[in-house]
Amino acid sequence: MPTTLKNSIFNKRMLACIGLGFSSGLPLYIIYTMIPAWLKTESISLKEIGLFALVGIPYTWKFLWSPFIDRYCPPFLGRRRSWMLITQIILFCIIVVMGFLHPTHALKDIVILSVCLAFLSATQDIVLDAYRRELLAEHELGLGNAIYVNAYRIAGLIPGSLALILADSIAWQWVFTIVSGFMAIGIITTLLIKEIPTEHAPMSLQAAVIHPFHDLIQRLSWLGTLEVIAFMFLYKLGDNMATALSTPFYLERGYSLAEIGLIAKNAGLWPMIIGSLLGGLAMIKIGINRALLIFGLIQWLSILGFAWLAQIDHNLWALAGVIALEALGVGLGTAAFVAFIAKTTNPTFAATQFALLTALAAIPRTFANATTGFIVDSIGWSSFFYLCAALAIPGLLLVFRVAPWNQTIKN
Repeated sequence: MPTTLKNSIFNKRMLACIGLGFSSGLPLYIIYTMIPAWLKTESISLKEIGLFALVGIPYTWKFLWSPFIDRYCPPFLGRRRSWMLITQIILFCIIVVMGFLHPTHALKDIVILSVCLAFLSATQDIVLDAYRRELLAEHELGLGNAIYVNAYRIAGLIPGSLALILADSIAWQWVFTIVSGFMAIGIITTLLIKEIPTEHAPMSLQAAVIHPFHDLIQRLSWLGTLEVIAFMFLYKLGDNMATALSTPFYLERGYSLAEIGLIAKNAGLWPMIIGSLLGGLAMIKIGINRALLIFGLIQWLSILGFAWLAQIDHNLWALAGVIALEALGVGLGTAAFVAFIAKTTNPTFAATQFALLTALAAIPRTFANATTGFIVDSIGWSSFFYLCAALAIPGLLLVFRVAPWNQTIKN
């Protein structure tokens, strides 16, 4: 193994990406996987569950308070690590409290807590993204972000697999309590990692707001910035919508919570781990730009897998295949996408620029996903997934504009 490649894999920076990625993914998947399953089992309507995606609005607006996070530093652990620890501890508390509520009697309170959960999760992401951009060298962005996304997806197995299996035998109150305990992984990682020294912390809140946007336009031009913004919105639009109601979809197709949980664990885990790691290594070799197109095509095929599943009878092997392809395709696509965002940002303004670009990417997950319940009710599952596949095509075409195939990338 070449020395550069070996050093890119076996180092403490990659270990930090694992713990931080897990901490980022857990609360997000609680919002978008575990809570919808919980609501579905408590007879909340599909339309209400679809609208529940709106609680993720903080993910789309996080760039508004990212300058505050960039400018001000709590008096312990450093500029990044202090904010990490604060958000992680509060996230743990909210997850525990939520489990003591009942959807049919306290849906309003659950919505409020879910919005708080999304706000703290989005705030944690601001800090984790900035820290990771400062931590990784340019040639490590592809692999480091692939490992981060891999850990992020593995965290999804806790609310998306373990929680569903447990919910078949114990009360949801204890399911939430057990799931909250996994926030300890992020807390321990935060306490073990070191703060990255920086000489470019903004000296005022005004500088923290203005300079990141000015730098982005200066480097990319107005047209280039608009193209990147469109790409942020469109690249993940199709698969975000396709997976928004995946658990309710499986349940409506006759699969039990235990079947979904066990298959998600066994069929989704290894394709996700192997695919993401190979994808990260591939980005070192072929570059982020080419990976965006290749991985995006695999991601697009995974959407068609859902359409096929909607047309066949109850079949555990088919469910396993679709979940495996989704884990592989979406994992690869997300890894390349996050690496592209990192490459596009300036480390000097990492928190605000990263927050802006990832907030744009979260818009489909929040607002478009809120319409999915109504769309499914109108046209059915099969047509819905074909629509999602069609909506993914413009984002793939934009790859040729924002990340040309033969563009030389600094590694």
